[in-house]
Amino acid sequence: MSVANWGGTSHYADLAGPVHYVDFGGPDDPDAPTIVLVHGLGGSHLNWCLLAPRLIGHAHVLAVDLAGFGLTNPEGRRTTVAANAQLLNRFLREVVRKPVVLVGNSMGGMISILQAAANPDTVTHLVLVDPALPLVLGIRPDPLVMSTFFLYALPGVGERVLAKARSGQTPRQQVKQVMNLVCADSSKVPEELVLASMSLVEQRAEVPGLDGAFLAAAKSIVYVNARRGAYWRAMKNVKAPVFLMSGDRDRLVPVGSARATAARNPGWRFDVFEGIGHVPQIEVPEVVAERVLGWLEVG
Repeated sequence: MSVANWGGTSHYADLAGPVHYVDFGGPDDPDAPTIVLVHGLGGSHLNWCLLAPRLIGHAHVLAVDLAGFGLTNPEGRRTTVAANAQLLNRFLREVVRKPVVLVGNSMGGMISILQAAANPDTVTHLVLVDPALPLVLGIRPDPLVMSTFFLYALPGVGERVLAKARSGQTPRQQVKQVMNLVCADSSKVPEELVLASMSLVEQRAEVPGLDGAFLAAAKSIVYVNARRGAYWRAMKNVKAPVFLMSGDRDRLVPVGSARATAARNPGWRFDVFEGIGHVPQIEVPEVVAERVLGWLEVG
């Protein structure tokens, strides 16, 4: 156990191997809700470090690192959406051990949908922050994102693409490259978060199997989205109240896909953030916190 950034405490649970998570704390009130935060592809607990401090006055907040990401090393485990959905289910049942407000971003949003649909007893409310969603007719995906995921899917090519992206780049440059992709304006990302992300890049540099873990996860996102009917049905099977939010400048999940999803699920709350990209919890954490707490009626 060690103290992480922003006052959280770092822990490991044995769930078919070590699983890292950060406990940000919360109020003494035993009736306060518990919020579990689930990051996206290539992300980690750090994706939530700006949001969590704004929630802990009203809820107990935890952020888990999925297998292959953050400080949860693959160690031979599968890192697909399905495998990490199983990991999340074990985390909720064996570590948290109570129903939670589940908050997922990107791939973590997809995994959270599957969790809420298959295990309704573990989720009281579901918050989807720019979740991975199927493309719909009439929506044009970002050409760079589309071509990159196509290359990820080619045997032997994805590894070379990832290696080339890192080649000659410092940890700061690697972090900035990602922030430029996921944020509408990466210059607003606090330096403290950039430094913490650089440290994580350095920690992960010598861990074996990370590229394979990333590619397996990326391919599985494409697979789940390709089976749109099954994914739409999973959304319909979610019994908990749902809050879907989307940045209108999201390059990875077009806002049009979010609008189409909201139209299919009229009982969900749906908010669009103008001028925001794929990670509102990093770009406008104060807005996300205010709306989530207001929706939960605990703020």
